[in-house]
Amino acid sequence: MKLKSLLDKEIPVFLAPMAGVTDAPFRKTVSKFGATAVVSEMVSSEALVRNSVKTYRRLTGGGDIKIVQIMGSDPQRMAESAKINEDNGADIVDINMGCPVKKIVNNNSGSALLKDEKLAVKIAETVVDSVKIPVTLKMRLGWDNESKNFRSLAKQFEESGIRMLTVHCRTRAQMYSGTANWKEISDLKDLIKIPYLVNGDIKNCNDVKEALKQSHARGVMIGRATLGKPWLLNQILQKINHGIDIPPPSLEQQYEIVMQHFRNTLDFYGIEHGLRIFRKHFCWYSSGMSEASSFREQINHLDNIKSIEKVVRVFYENHF
Repeated sequence: MKLKSLLDKEIPVFLAPMAGVTDAPFRKTVSKFGATAVVSEMVSSEALVRNSVKTYRRLTGGGDIKIVQIMGSDPQRMAESAKINEDNGADIVDINMGCPVKKIVNNNSGSALLKDEKLAVKIAETVVDSVKIPVTLKMRLGWDNESKNFRSLAKQFEESGIRMLTVHCRTRAQMYSGTANWKEISDLKDLIKIPYLVNGDIKNCNDVKEALKQSHARGVMIGRATLGKPWLLNQILQKINHGIDIPPPSLEQQYEIVMQHFRNTLDFYGIEHGLRIFRKHFCWYSSGMSEASSFREQINHLDNIKSIEKVVRVFYENHF
């Protein structure tokens, strides 16, 4: 897979990396419907270099599109991690400089790197020099409203050899509150030559059109809106590029999607761990449906797979 091929033919719609969500079973489910590309969960460079089984698990499976996002604060470790991913078949390595979560920031990783431009650029340069595959990078506007340095960093990242940027249009201080400011990144079009994607608060086709209009971005990256709707990216992709309206799957089809995703998760992680992981997906899939709270209450108190499958079947059949 060539990065250029993902960006040349149509407006790209990427699945955003989400910790604890975009694992192999979820990526496989999304890829089945269609998306320009899907990105792995953020993986720790330190854990990967230490040969963590749990970390390697995050990278396996999930379809043919292999974009792996790495996180860390040590340039050499990040470079080693990128090389490991390249050797294991990754087509693209993405550097995380946008995660706002406290435990990541406290390790001087994720969006904490936005406070240290010298280190951030050093990481980008070192990772780019360590591999032959394209390196991309995801970032935020800055640490807070008083230190929005995405313009300066974007230019330096381009000079470092980064091939594409994704900008979540909030600061780290905002976390996920407030509204993403798509318009703020519009002048990147005149500041850098590499493509950039807009990210944050994009939930449907109208949002995509407005985000692209305001940001002048080449494409979009969508995360939380796909929770419980793995078919969403393909709906958006087809509508904005070809004018084709694809309805959401029927409830009968959604039931089959949920169950296949559930089985894939159990197969991938094992029953106990897989069930623990999938409870949140049951919540997302049932969101907005009548009696959903009662359904979730039942599911969250069951550990027997056959009993869970029965509850899921009855819940959906009552909505057919």
